[in-house]
Amino acid sequence: MTAPLTPPHQPPHDPDRPPPPPPLTGPGGDPITAAEVVQGLLVTLVSAVAGALLGVLWLNLAPRVLLISDGKGVYLRDSEGEQAIGADGTFVLLALAFGAVAALVVFLLRRKGGVPLVLGLALGGGLGSLLAWWIGTSFGPTDDVVAHAKAVGPNVTFEAPLELNLAAAAMLAWPLAAMIVHLALTAVFGPRDPEPESWGQPKPYTQGPGTH
Repeated sequence: MTAPLTPPHQPPHDPDRPPPPPPLTGPGGDPITAAEVVQGLLVTLVSAVAGALLGVLWLNLAPRVLLISDGKGVYLRDSEGEQAIGADGTFVLLALAFGAVAALVVFLLRRKGGVPLVLGLALGGGLGSLLAWWIGTSFGPTDDVVAHAKAVGPNVTFEAPLELNLAAAAMLAWPLAAMIVHLALTAVFGPRDPEPESWGQPKPYTQGPGTH
């Protein structure tokens, strides 16, 4: 009687069973740990909460569009004004600054980087932008322009609701700035991987104790 070729502690290979999926790895090939995933989730949460500050700044710094009513209709107080474009520009500039600062803080706290941190910056920046947009439009002037015009009366200037005309592009400003700045900092100032030894490189000759 011959012993089986397969060791008893290992199941025989089943060609119909797919191989187990490989573990998630980072850019350097190292597996992504649970601690890195937690750090990425923490970055997402903090960035999203920071969107409240962005919303408050946008609400106070964005130029306002002024309206006026003659009792029959509502019109722009300055038809040639650029306040609407200025509101979008203010949001984008603030979002770019928030993304750059977030990337700098994350890099200083975690120089090694990693995929979860970059994803956390991107996702948190998007959520923070959405929160800022909601705060600016909810706590600013009412969006019921007709009722507002009736409340203030004819020939009285009042503020239009705060809006983002290029909302889709504005929502991407924070995530893009965060990822670009973080990747740039990691590429320039991040730790370097050791260079692999080249094959065929001659080893230095060491004289043995019995040779002269």
